Amino acid sequence: MPQQGTYGLSTRVSLPYEEAVERTRAKLADEGFGVLTEIDVRATFKKKLDIDFRPYIILGACNPALAHQALSEETDIGLLLPCNVIVYQGDDPGESVVVAIDPVVQLGVTGIDEIAPLAEEVKSRLVRVLEAVAQ
Repeated sequence: MPQQGTYGLSTRVSLPYEEAVERTRAKLADEGFGVLTEIDVRATFKKKLDIDFRPYIILGACNPALAHQALSEETDIGLLLPCNVIVYQGDDPGESVVVAIDPVVQLGVTGIDEIAPLAEEVKSRLVRVLEAVAQ
């Protein structure tokens, strides 16, 4: 079961970073999410700041059907999309950490009660992704 943080859900896995990233992508796809954006934080820090950083990627995941529902309810909710999922190398090179935004917290800022069931659905799917990555 993923750990619940203040604004995210996380799991540690005994997988090298590259394998954890690929497994995360595959499990997101299994739950209907596509990766729309991708930021290689390590490469960006090296290029822009000449700083070495641990392997770290931000994946902007979106489930089109659920995004359509949210945008149909509140057009400006696009400011809160997509759902970010991060993968980074743990302190041990054979360990990685996978963290997903908690959409209940993220979409809760809208104050729109009708969005709550949708946020719960997205959260359920992201929890399943993290559980599957950890298996």
